[in-house]
Amino acid sequence: MAVLMISFLALMILGCPIAFCLICSSTLYFVTNDMAIIMVIQRLTEGANTFTLLAVPGFILAGNLMNSGEVTDRIFDFCGKLVGHITGGLGHANILASVVFAGMSGAAIADAGGLGAIELKAMRDAGYDDDFSLAITGASSLVGPIIPPSVPAVIYGTVASVSIGRLFMAGAVPGLIMAAVMCVMVYIISKRRGYKPEPWCGFRALLHSFRRAFLSLLTVVVILGGILIGIFTPTEAAIIATFYAIFLGFFYKALTPRKLWDALREAGETTCTVMLIVCGATIFCYILSFERFPQMVANFFLQYCNNKYLALLAINIFLVFVGMFMDSSPSIIILTPVFLPVVTSMGVDPVHFGIIMILNLMVGLLTPPVGMVLYVLSKVSSVPFERICKATVPYIIAFYILLQFITYIPQISLTLPNLMYGA
Repeated sequence: MAVLMISFLALMILGCPIAFCLICSSTLYFVTNDMAIIMVIQRLTEGANTFTLLAVPGFILAGNLMNSGEVTDRIFDFCGKLVGHITGGLGHANILASVVFAGMSGAAIADAGGLGAIELKAMRDAGYDDDFSLAITGASSLVGPIIPPSVPAVIYGTVASVSIGRLFMAGAVPGLIMAAVMCVMVYIISKRRGYKPEPWCGFRALLHSFRRAFLSLLTVVVILGGILIGIFTPTEAAIIATFYAIFLGFFYKALTPRKLWDALREAGETTCTVMLIVCGATIFCYILSFERFPQMVANFFLQYCNNKYLALLAINIFLVFVGMFMDSSPSIIILTPVFLPVVTSMGVDPVHFGIIMILNLMVGLLTPPVGMVLYVLSKVSSVPFERICKATVPYIIAFYILLQFITYIPQISLTLPNLMYGA
């Protein structure tokens, strides 16, 4: 265990990609313990050999296609017409568009990189400051992995053997609460800065915009409706979303063969990165299980921190720290087997804990020093990373406060899945 942990941390400090940190440290463990190296290959392939994980490339590709095929443009235009006349109008439109897009892609990076670029340009043209616009864009992109469908929920459900449908529904209410909190903050900040709302466009313009965006908005109904009714599984929903996005792109005459190829290539690169991390995390997790590390952690909590509320607080603090430095996929795969036995022994619902874990790690995407979403926004806007970090602080604080409510009031997450699937 010492060899495993020391080599893993040393490689991370040296700046090695997280997938290779996991694979190299795990390989070193096998070598130093005279174990068959062929087991490394076997465990790596087992990590990717899961039908449920096919949803990951599906939702990633669907998000890229929607960004390339004018789908997100129409959604943002409709949201702007709908709420643009409120103080901080395009800020509210930014959040609302992310909520709608969340029901299609389930990935924060797809939201920040695709829809975020559209939102940023519109807000710049309307006279909003870059730091204000980027902070909202970054914060609203975190709604994507919380509101169903959700790529992290697929990964957590696979590792924890929990119903992905229940996980999807469990994220709906927390995601909408996050959006509502952001809207309140946007309104207050806009009032203080003196941002003027957009003129009311009128019902005719709103109706025209709705008609333009109708088929795009229907994507959410197709994906979530099909899952809830039981027509298809979340994995099948990802593939259907992909083909529907291709149909919309060509129907709108915005998706050219070149754009389709670029979307496929980008989705392939992202999927390879994610799946390599998943495979590396799987073998790392196997070693932790082989060394009975989850049982050691469970015994520690039961002996020294057997109060459920204190245990959840300690786990939250740990996940916040991990989320600052590590991507969500390996974190979920490695830490779920460690903490899930602890919280379930204390009476915490696995679905509820999944939302707690995902929300913690998603906020980490917005938290320095790593903050993947912050780097994406800095790239698409050419605004310094440090300036974006400073602007996002109020939203990070608000999310951590909200996290405590979601942690200690399980009904926020569990009421909807219990209604849909039964308690």
